[in-house]
This record gives sequence, structure tokens and C-alpha cells, in this order.
Amino acid sequence: MELYKTIREEASETHIIEKSRFIAHAAPVESRDEAEAFIAEIKAKYKEATHNVPAMVLGDKMQIQWASDDGEPQGTSGAPIVRMIVGEELTNIVIVVTRYFGGIKLGTGGLVRAYTSSAKLAIEAAGICSVQEVCSMKILIEYTYLERFRQMAAGCIGDSGEGFVIADIEYGEKVSMRLVTPVEHKEKLRGIAANLTAGSAEIVSCERTVEKV
Repeated sequence: MELYKTIREEASETHIIEKSRFIAHAAPVESRDEAEAFIAEIKAKYKEATHNVPAMVLGDKMQIQWASDDGEPQGTSGAPIVRMIVGEELTNIVIVVTRYFGGIKLGTGGLVRAYTSSAKLAIEAAGICSVQEVCSMKILIEYTYLERFRQMAAGCIGDSGEGFVIADIEYGEKVSMRLVTPVEHKEKLRGIAANLTAGSAEIVSCERTVEKV
């Protein structure tokens, strides 16, 4: 079950618009304290910049939405970034767009476009992912059954997205795999492993957890 969408990892992108340099940093966060620490870190790193515009959206229902224009004309930078994040249906994300003024004024519309496009580049670099309640299964299986298991599981429930993902795989005396799958597919995977291998596959663990998929 998808709980919400966020970004996969921290990322940054640089964008030059009318001689102004925009540096956008985005990071996934779990709390306001974590978001504020990230904002402080970026502001300290670029303390000589003309502006450091922060924005955050937090909570599985986007309950917290906050931004600052950091000296830009009101409503031209922070708030549009928040609207863009909400429009992309993302949460638990913080963005700081740093601007080094290049001497050319962009106007109200130009500022909105510059800040939102810069923030979007950082989001794209970070990668959008789904946070889901999933089942994390560790399976031990004989080498001879590995490829057939993958094929049967993919044919039955799909091998990515709403199906399953092989998160880790180790090769030893047997193959050890950790599969991440939506909770509703747990029993299907158990059945495939048991039937295919005549019971020789071992389900080492099966836990409900929340993961980025």
C-alpha cells in the first residue's frame, strides 16, 4: 500500500538564468527538525549568496507546508516552490534554492519560473519514489531454482513497482535473496517458492516494514 511519494536521495542542480546562478538542493526528510537542520547547513555553505530560499512539505498528508522568500519579493520564490512540490504530490522533502544575483532583474513572473524550475531540476536529480508498507522477505534457494523462481514470480505478480523488487542478493552455499513486495503479494511468493522447489526453499524471515520502492 502506497503511503506517500517523496524523493529517493539528496541531490543538487545548478541553473543559470539571465546571468543569475541558481543552485537548488533537495533532500528527503522525516521531521521539521531534520528539514531545518538541512536548511541551516545550506545557508551556512552559501552564506555569501544573494538569497537562500527554503521550502518544505512534511507529513503523509502534506500537513506541514512552509517556505520563506528570504528577501525576494513576496510570493515569488518560496511559496511557488511549495505549490510545485504539492502539485507533484510529494512530501517529506526540503528544498533550498540559492541565488547569486547576476545583475539582471527577472520580474515577478520570471522569479517564479526561475525558482520553481530550479527546484524541479533538483527533484528530478534526486529521483521520485513511493514509500509503501511492504513485506520484506528473506529467502534461501538452490542455485538451480533461482532463474525459474524469478521468471515465475515476475509472471505472477510483476518484477517491479507493484510486484516485487530483489533488494539484496548474496551467493553462498545457497542463494540468499531479500525480496520487497506489497503485503498482499506475500502469500503468492511463499507459494511459488514452496511449489517450485518442492519445499527446499527456506523463508528465513518475513516482516512488515515501510520502505522506498
